[in-house]
Amino acid sequence: MDDKLVEFSDLLRRNGVRVSIAEMLDAMAASRLTGLADRETFRSTLRTTLVKRAIDGPVFDELFDLYFGGLGALIKQAGENVRQGLRMSEAEFQAFLDRMEQLLQEHGRELSELAKALLRNDDGRLEKLLKQAAASIQLSRLQRPMEEGHFAQALARALGLDGLFRELEDFRRQLQAEQPAPGQEPPVDEYLEQRMRALEDLVRRYVRSEVEKRDRKMREEQRLRELSEKSFAYLTNDELDRMNQAVTRLAQRLKNIIAVRRRRARRGRFDVKKTLRHSLACGGVPFKLKFDRRRREKPQVVVLCDVSDSVRNVSRFMLQFVYALQDLYSRVRSFIFVADIGEITEHFREHDASSALELALRGEVINVYAHSNFGRAFRLFFEEHIAAVNKKTTVIVLGDGRNNYNLPHDWCLREIRQRARQLIWLNPESRQTWGFGDSEMERYAVYCDMVEECRNLNQLYRVIDRLVSAGSATRRMLG
Repeated sequence: MDDKLVEFSDLLRRNGVRVSIAEMLDAMAASRLTGLADRETFRSTLRTTLVKRAIDGPVFDELFDLYFGGLGALIKQAGENVRQGLRMSEAEFQAFLDRMEQLLQEHGRELSELAKALLRNDDGRLEKLLKQAAASIQLSRLQRPMEEGHFAQALARALGLDGLFRELEDFRRQLQAEQPAPGQEPPVDEYLEQRMRALEDLVRRYVRSEVEKRDRKMREEQRLRELSEKSFAYLTNDELDRMNQAVTRLAQRLKNIIAVRRRRARRGRFDVKKTLRHSLACGGVPFKLKFDRRRREKPQVVVLCDVSDSVRNVSRFMLQFVYALQDLYSRVRSFIFVADIGEITEHFREHDASSALELALRGEVINVYAHSNFGRAFRLFFEEHIAAVNKKTTVIVLGDGRNNYNLPHDWCLREIRQRARQLIWLNPESRQTWGFGDSEMERYAVYCDMVEECRNLNQLYRVIDRLVSAGSATRRMLG
């Protein structure tokens, strides 16, 4: 069973469910305590130990049915179909199998393991042989439904179905040679024929179940690809939940990259000048390497998010992204604005990401239903919060730059840029619309180190890739 749990955990991971080694070991220990007799108890045990997020519950249930209700259930159903085909009750079928065991003891010594397992209705042995054959043909390579026929034929050959036909025919003839008394011998001929048909069907169903497992993952990946190109502004509630997961994974990816870079920085870089200078006194013998171990301080981040109706979804994801990265910076201050501006830093400190975002976006901090006025918001930030910006600070502005023909007060961005380490603007509108109508992007972009279109997940990925690239702007931002 432990091997099955390892395989099942790997299947969950391939379908986006995060399962750690510790959780897999917990599942093994718990399943030993609860046992396997009751299917629902076993399901609940694995769900409790392996699933951490409510959104992963439906994925777990579907994969549990496919895996644990997969090959074993198919084999059990095949045996049941044979019993029904023979028109026997369960007691009669068991008596027939007892008689078949006796015949195998007397005449089946030369039969293969597959033939014996099939005739005995040995579900466990059949499952093991099928999995061995599947491994030998690398059934895991199956990717598309159109490959189903090819892999079904390959699995039949690996099992040895051609030889099995001959074995069962020879066994049938051997039994016929004994000429049992009429009415005393169970319907062996019919049983053998039913068994072969059931096995052929079982092979096809097994391959189909593997297609379904992978087809679910392919459908999921296809939906995510489509979702990645969809504008944040037009996401449905279900898509918002899926996008939350994607943004969380993106934040974790950036955290991992930055953590690796900082570990390398702590080790220091080889300092050629210092090494040569220290070796002069001894003529280079011994030659002791010196490293630059300058202490690098964590940078500071200030985020200004427009939360007007037109950009609220993308603002939500950006704030969620910043929330996930807070421990990477010495200080993170988050502000939201429409016409007024308000700080939500304390919301993030006191609540989890979801609760903090709801509190920030429901109108208690500022009037989120006002008409956008970037100029006024920038002026208020400059007057009330400019002290938060210094040479260690990266300022990130998220907004469409549509100012409703109010005064742009672009001088505020100039002052912010002069004080900050760098100024980044992410715009959820298409670049082709910048500067038209009430858009002030042409004025604002002049004072920014980076201005990027960011209106769907793929564009957000590209922005983050640029932020973690090897350029000097990245080194300034990430410290």
